[in-house]
Amino acid sequence: MKRFIKYFLLSIFIIPVSLTSAQESIAEDKANYVFLFIGDGMGVAQVNAAEAYLAAVNGEAGFHNLTFTRFPATGYMSTFAGNRFITGSAASGTALATGYKTNISRISMDPDGVKPLKTIAERSKEIGMKVGIISNVSIDHATPAVFYAHQPKRSMYFEIGYDLVQSDFDFFGGGGFIKPQGTIGEVVIDLMEEARKNGFTVVNTRDGFNDLDNTSGRAIAISPRLDKNGAMPYTLDMTPDDLSLADFTVKAIELLNNEAGFFIMVEGGKIDWACHANDGACCIQEVIALDKAIEAAFGFYEAHPQQTLIVVTADHETGGMALGNNTVHYDLNIELLKYQKSSNDHFNEIVADFREKLSGNDTIDYAKMLEIIRNDFGLGHKNKVPLTEEDMKRIKTAFYTSMYPGDDPSTNLTYGGYEPLTITLSQLLNEKAGIGWTSYSHTGVNVPVYAIGVGAEKFSGTIDNTDIPKIIESVMR
Repeated sequence: MKRFIKYFLLSIFIIPVSLTSAQESIAEDKANYVFLFIGDGMGVAQVNAAEAYLAAVNGEAGFHNLTFTRFPATGYMSTFAGNRFITGSAASGTALATGYKTNISRISMDPDGVKPLKTIAERSKEIGMKVGIISNVSIDHATPAVFYAHQPKRSMYFEIGYDLVQSDFDFFGGGGFIKPQGTIGEVVIDLMEEARKNGFTVVNTRDGFNDLDNTSGRAIAISPRLDKNGAMPYTLDMTPDDLSLADFTVKAIELLNNEAGFFIMVEGGKIDWACHANDGACCIQEVIALDKAIEAAFGFYEAHPQQTLIVVTADHETGGMALGNNTVHYDLNIELLKYQKSSNDHFNEIVADFREKLSGNDTIDYAKMLEIIRNDFGLGHKNKVPLTEEDMKRIKTAFYTSMYPGDDPSTNLTYGGYEPLTITLSQLLNEKAGIGWTSYSHTGVNVPVYAIGVGAEKFSGTIDNTDIPKIIESVMR
């Protein structure tokens, strides 16, 4: 009995000490600078493909590690939506931003599209941190939108844009607006003018971008060159004059760095777009572009290791990508993707222009197109990507389908709704490189999570997308 009393009394004194130690540990375990990188559509295969490609073109065996795959904490994350197993970017983004499941197409709203859900970015702003949102697709697209907007449908682009320009966030960068003008009641609203009224400095030139500094105040920096969807160019299509995702990340760090801390979300949105089109070469370059942006954040982490958290994940996987297919079996020739000179989107423009200028002589036109194909994809070049007779038949069929489009309903089924010639060329190059695809849509597989810095270990193991903002908030000051 005396022994029991002795241990009981001892435990009374030990337990509070243990709790105090835990509380002190938790108090020290706080992040003042938080980066959340989202590779839209980036599953494990997309990451592995980029690493295998870099190794192959550099004459290395295996994988050439990206910056973020060297992070010490790794895990897997489930992505299902409130009303569908295979999610969409709005629902999955809402989970990543708010910690709540919602239905397809909701932008940080509850499943019924009635109640707004507060985001980790908004909570960061409330405690005095600066906030930056960056994407290389349009800034009103689903993934960036869920951090600052609250709308029942992701297609409400003007309303989402209006939420942006009315926000108190500090920096928006990358793509532009899909619908920069709209009406409220009978009043026509221009989002750029409205942003300036709300105190934003708005720039869309390289000089304007370069001039932004920590005296510029809150800023919206739009890429000088945008595609028809308001997005930045694909990496494969960029020129030296274009700004990259890394450029915007570096600028955000420059503008937002302060003692009160910051929260920065960066989306590599064109990984998803490339994978929808089963464009392996383009996908790999977009993953590498995201990694360069992460490298910029990692440089900041190295200077502030006790105060910084970097988390890298995806909202879902796109395309059902795989390394290996029935064409090459156990071989992988992923280095062949280096012969693709532009994105599928850009080649679509080449095909459209070619179609408008047909000479009427099919033999001559087809020969000219084969030369373009050799130059842009390496397909048919004897020293690059040789073709079989069956390959040539596929190209010829797709060429005439593209040049003389009809109303055959089987065309969409065969080519997935994409430009027949472009998608055929991309498929052929992917097949010979060893890349496989199962879908033109999203898939429901778990996606990877990588983390480094304060509280990084909490992201290890298997978690759900709703856990991401909860864990981030638990380690923030």
